[in-house]
Amino acid sequence: MRPVCTYTDFFVICTGQNPRQTKAIYDEVHDRLKHDGRILPRSVDGERDASWIVADYLDVVLHVFTPETRKYYRLEQLWGDVPSVELEAASA
Repeated sequence: MRPVCTYTDFFVICTGQNPRQTKAIYDEVHDRLKHDGRILPRSVDGERDASWIVADYLDVVLHVFTPETRKYYRLEQLWGDVPSVELEAASA
């Protein structure tokens, strides 16, 4: 995100198929970062509705969307001038 964004280095954007899965993705990321790296988010918003959960880890901002919400907000287009890297989901 740098140099076009002053408050973070990276956005991680992912999608769950429904609010329940979106919440589960956030919960797993949160639990792993807390347990393995002792890292907690500075702030979290959207857990209740779970159509868009955003967690601010300072250097990284995590966005977990439902498909409809991701399509509506189009963060990839909004920040289109920032280089992106696409990753495949890890298998469990």
